[in-house]
Amino acid sequence: MTETAEAPFLPDRPRWAPLTLAGFVLLVVCTNVAGAFWARLLETNPETLLLLSSRNRYLVLALGADVSPLAYWAVGFARIALAFVVCHLIGRAYSTTALTWFIKYLGVTPEALQQFDRAFARAEWVIIPFFAGSNLIAALSGIRRTPPRRLAVLLSVGIAGRLVLIWWLAQIFEEELERFVGWLQRYSWWLVGISVVLVVLVNLRNFRKGAAG
Repeated sequence: MTETAEAPFLPDRPRWAPLTLAGFVLLVVCTNVAGAFWARLLETNPETLLLLSSRNRYLVLALGADVSPLAYWAVGFARIALAFVVCHLIGRAYSTTALTWFIKYLGVTPEALQQFDRAFARAEWVIIPFFAGSNLIAALSGIRRTPPRRLAVLLSVGIAGRLVLIWWLAQIFEEELERFVGWLQRYSWWLVGISVVLVVLVNLRNFRKGAAG
C-alpha cells in the first residue's frame, strides 16, 4: 500500500473525522433500503427512491416511472454529490487507511487500486468527472488533496453529464422503458422479496470478508 496514493503525512486526524464515517454509514443504510425496496418505491414514490440512492439504474427506472423533473435533476444531483463529498472527506481525514477498507470490505483488489491511483495522478481532470459516482475515486481525491474549487467544478461537470446522458437515452427508448417499468410494477412485491434476500446475502458476504481479513 505504500506505493498507492502517496499522501502527505498526517500526525493527527481532524476532529470531524468520525462524522465522515457516520455519514458514510447513513448513506450505506439508505442504499441498502433502496436496494431492498426499489421495486415498491418505483411504483409508489420514485422521488424517495432517488433520495435514498441515485445509482444509474434507479435514475433510469425513475424516468420510466414519470418521476418529477425537479426530483430527477435536483435530488439526483444532490444525492450523487453528497456521497462523493462524504467519501472525499473520509479520504482527507483517514488518508491511505481508507483504502484498506475498500480492499477489506468492498472487494477492491490492490492491483485495481494501484491502477486507479496511477490514472488519477495522471489525469485527475478526466477521472473525477467520468467516475463521479465512484466512492473509491472520491476517497482518492481526498487523499491526494484535490482543491475544493477544482473538485466542485469537475464533480459538477461529471454529475451533470451523467444526468443529461441518462435523460437523453431514456427519451430515445421511452416506450421500451415504460413497458419495462410497467412489468416491474406488476411484480413489485415479488421483486421486493428477492431484493431483500440479495441485500442480506451481500452484506453478510462483505461482513464475513471483513472479519476474515
